[in-house]
Amino acid sequence: MARDLKNIIADMTLEEKASLCSGLDYWQLKGIERLGIPSIMVADGPHGLRKQSAETDNFSLHTSVPATCFPSAAGLASTWNRSLIHRVGAALGKECQAEDVAVLLGPGANIKRSPLCGRNFEYFSEDPYLSSQMAASHINGVQSQGVGTSLKHFAANNQEHRRMSVDVLVDERTLREVYLASFEEAVKKAKPWTVMCAYNKVNGEFASENNYLLNKILKDEWGLEGFVVSDWSAVNERGVALENGLDLEMPSSHGIGDKKIMEAVTSGRLDENKLDQTAERLLKIIFKALDNKKESAVYDPELHHQLAREAARESMVLLKNDFLLPLKRSGTIAVIGGFTHRPRYQGGGSSHVNPTRLENIYEEIEDVAGESTEILYAQGYDLTSDETDEGLINEAKTIAAKADTAVLFVGLPDRYESEGYDREHLRMPDNHIQLIEAIAEVNSKIVVVLSNGAPIEMPWLDKAGAVLEGYLGGQALGGAIADLLFGDANPSGKLAETFPKKLSDNPSFLNFPGEGDKVEYKEGIFVGYRYYDKKEIEPLFPFGHGLSYTSFDYSNLKVDSKEISDQDTVSVRLTVKNTGNRAGKEIVQLYVQDTESTVIRPEKELKGFEKVDLQPGEEKNIAFTLDKRAFAYYNVTIKDWHVETGEFNILIGKSSRDLVLAETIHVRSTVSIPILVHRNTTIGDLLSYPHLAPIAHEMLAKFSESNSLLHEADMTADTIKMIAAMMKFMPLRALVNFSKGAVTEEMLAGWIERLNSQLVTS
Repeated sequence: MARDLKNIIADMTLEEKASLCSGLDYWQLKGIERLGIPSIMVADGPHGLRKQSAETDNFSLHTSVPATCFPSAAGLASTWNRSLIHRVGAALGKECQAEDVAVLLGPGANIKRSPLCGRNFEYFSEDPYLSSQMAASHINGVQSQGVGTSLKHFAANNQEHRRMSVDVLVDERTLREVYLASFEEAVKKAKPWTVMCAYNKVNGEFASENNYLLNKILKDEWGLEGFVVSDWSAVNERGVALENGLDLEMPSSHGIGDKKIMEAVTSGRLDENKLDQTAERLLKIIFKALDNKKESAVYDPELHHQLAREAARESMVLLKNDFLLPLKRSGTIAVIGGFTHRPRYQGGGSSHVNPTRLENIYEEIEDVAGESTEILYAQGYDLTSDETDEGLINEAKTIAAKADTAVLFVGLPDRYESEGYDREHLRMPDNHIQLIEAIAEVNSKIVVVLSNGAPIEMPWLDKAGAVLEGYLGGQALGGAIADLLFGDANPSGKLAETFPKKLSDNPSFLNFPGEGDKVEYKEGIFVGYRYYDKKEIEPLFPFGHGLSYTSFDYSNLKVDSKEISDQDTVSVRLTVKNTGNRAGKEIVQLYVQDTESTVIRPEKELKGFEKVDLQPGEEKNIAFTLDKRAFAYYNVTIKDWHVETGEFNILIGKSSRDLVLAETIHVRSTVSIPILVHRNTTIGDLLSYPHLAPIAHEMLAKFSESNSLLHEADMTADTIKMIAAMMKFMPLRALVNFSKGAVTEEMLAGWIERLNSQLVTS
């Protein structure tokens, strides 16, 4: 329904306009009855709806209405499946409609800077391209049902330690290429109804008061049409926050924030037009929710549970398999671990979902295994403690010794990772590790199934014949695990993050979580695989890694043009064939490598991916289209993305470390980068610009007249090399100092003036 929002705002009092800018309670926005403005409800739920009553607060984590608990974002990202993520989002949207929730607070697109971040299970990836693609698919799915999303937490919220006060110090290029890029395409392409700002400061300013982030980038540059909402209680100074782009404060400030806004307007510190613009953004979404509300909406819990099972199957990653999987439906299998009856299926904190049902892993294995398989069970460890119980260990060893194969369910208990605090190490509990070592003494055929939200160290890896990373698989994880173990489904997930061999290998190790209220991102753009590649550090499992029960062959890599400008696109095509005897899905990954650059760049960066479903012997053609951003870095001088003229390798891989095809293209820059030549510009820099080189050679010729050394015919090769190196990095002022009067200050000034008058391109 079309409404004249400006007229509605014109009819409001100052108090009414200010009242729109904060919550009615913990979960509802304020309405204005006399103007027909309704109150709408928001709710947590990146991987499942967590709707609470209006009276409850954020700490009442187990009182929400029943809803489907899908795999957490760490797992969903490992599917690399845009269409599946869209379907999960659409299911979430349907459940929101059924519960009269207007905006779902998610997804989380923060970068996994460190594997220690306690909330990493709720975020997609260490890679901004993959993260933004997953976030966009999630948003499009939810919003296809007439329900809004709140993309969060904007920006640089990469730790829980002191999250409400810490100041993230990050350079502009890193911020743009890594931490903002994770949000950018999701905002531009999926157009979330709202974006949630982070708690932390970014370069000295709270995210809730950060004009550069909220106004200049999010709204002006990226074109966010909806509103910006605070994370719960993230607002520092309400009037300042509104001026700098924070539209809605949540939860209710019980009138305190409203009063501060009115005082700022009446005192002249805040232009009332700014308040009007905020009110218009809020009304646009409020009425959009009203118009999209589906009366008597319902959903089918069983269909959503089956979707959760499908999503869980694709989210799990087969890390290792020495011919142990899939399991045979015969003989004896020992199923060991407390997680089998009390599964770890979701993360802790504000995303905690009350599932419509929860599968028991042991029961699902029994059901899928069939009557020909004998299933033995032992608890193995106490879930409430890290201490080893020798009785439980011995019981587990007894049944493992009788079994053909032992399947161990281990990982991280709830207390190990949650919103609110970060992990201190990458180890599993001691009793989980000791269980693996003990079982290895009596059975050489060990399958380890992990339940965890983030990477762990695996000192026991050589004792396991197969390892299945189950992540936090949601309410249907039991059936999904059973399907994969027995081969009813083929593993198809691949890691969306790097698993390091040890914590000190991680790029943020020396600067996480910072000191006091400051954390410096000194690793710069080298986050995740970008760092491991550049430093030539072998990870435990690389980004993009994941095995299958079948095999795939890549061939026929072609580009439609070997030379393009940065304004063109290039089409990349290849063929993928299933060369095994099982149906399976393969994730084809495309990386771009700048072969030579004047700025430091990663060895390669993910710029495309596609998941393809193939029957045995079937082959399909895969196509990618690359544009300017695939080849660009963020240039802080021109405040824009820039491509340097040169050669770029297009690399096709099964993971970031398993590259199987390559092609090279030449990209020509069409953008001029202005430089200002001055007394301290080096001779080498001038010679690198074709338009300046002739004048530079003229200067050198004049300089050489007074330096007989430069004309000595019997100079050694080493001397020539030394002089060339010295000249390359010699500032122009040195031509005067060393020329014995042949080059004067006046001559240098004239040359500099001529140089600055030339068109400079890179």
